[in-house]
Amino acid sequence: MASIQDIGFAAAINIISAFAFLVVFAILRIQPINDRVYFPKWYLKGIRGSPTIAGAFVSKFVNLQFETYIRFLNWMPAALRMPESALIDHAGLDSAVYIRIYLLGLKIFVPITVLAFGVLVPVNWTGETLEHDKDLTFSDIDKLSISNVPSGSKR
Repeated sequence: MASIQDIGFAAAINIISAFAFLVVFAILRIQPINDRVYFPKWYLKGIRGSPTIAGAFVSKFVNLQFETYIRFLNWMPAALRMPESALIDHAGLDSAVYIRIYLLGLKIFVPITVLAFGVLVPVNWTGETLEHDKDLTFSDIDKLSISNVPSGSKR
């Protein structure tokens, strides 16, 4: 049986891996060798040039400016505030669709989460149906389910 500690451990692994992927993405994004992958529109418009043409050999492949590693996530708030037409011109249609899906997910799942933790979890947790059955084995996670609320309950 899964316990609350097991679910917390799984959530911690997922949060740490999501943050690690975000950091890897952000570091790969600022490397000059990846300009064609991360900035294809800028590359085609001539805003960013090919890093293999000019400069020192190492700086063609690796970003040696320490300041860019400190502020590597500064683009995120600006991208979320940018109007959709400007975002399409700046980063492309795929970026606009990705941000639209991300914001739609937030609009759907944040209210559901507030409802679940504000109403459903306290109602289910305080029920005593599982504790009255002596032949039943249950864990803390089972107390969060609707099976802990008695049939015909006003809750």
